[in-house]
Amino acid sequence: MGIAERKEREKERRRLDIINAAEEVFFSKGFENSTMDDVAEQAELSKGTLYLYFKSKDELFLEIIYRGNNILHNLFQKASEREGDGLCKVRAIGEAFVEFSIKYPNYYNAFLHNQTQEICLEKMGEAEEKIFSLKERNMQIFIDVIKGGIEDGSLEPELDPVKTALTLWAEATGVLLLAKLKGKLISKGFNISEEEFINHFFEFTWRALKA
Repeated sequence: MGIAERKEREKERRRLDIINAAEEVFFSKGFENSTMDDVAEQAELSKGTLYLYFKSKDELFLEIIYRGNNILHNLFQKASEREGDGLCKVRAIGEAFVEFSIKYPNYYNAFLHNQTQEICLEKMGEAEEKIFSLKERNMQIFIDVIKGGIEDGSLEPELDPVKTALTLWAEATGVLLLAKLKGKLISKGFNISEEEFINHFFEFTWRALKA
């Protein structure tokens, strides 16, 4: 291994160490309560060294959001490869989204935070472009599964795959967010558990999609 290659590997290793440190800080203290000083201390680096790799706390947070979206992408990919017709695979993707919210709550919260941020396509940085590209790939998995369901006759033939995928994505995000924020209130007021609420959403949706 040459000197240049070794230096590049060391640089990438330090970059990953910084992201790991930022993840620990953000997840334990919350993004708003965290500072670059906290990250530098966790990474055991000077603040100046930290800024050689990342310009801001926001830039670091985008790297963590990318990690979360990559986990979600792998879950979606596995769901789309399950045996069964298109309707079964659509449901599997929905269940994968719920699994992501339960198994990876910190990444899920970062994901929700990112969902509420307005993005200017003309001014996206490298990290934002990576996230946007990955989200497009996630959506394409969903679109392809819906197309497959229309072709195999398990989904309504009149469905528009793109509009349906976007609608289901928006609905699932909204339902999970409502369950997360208002789950206890719903349970107390309507005697419906968070799990029952989410399951009803699935059943309601699949009946509407079924051919």
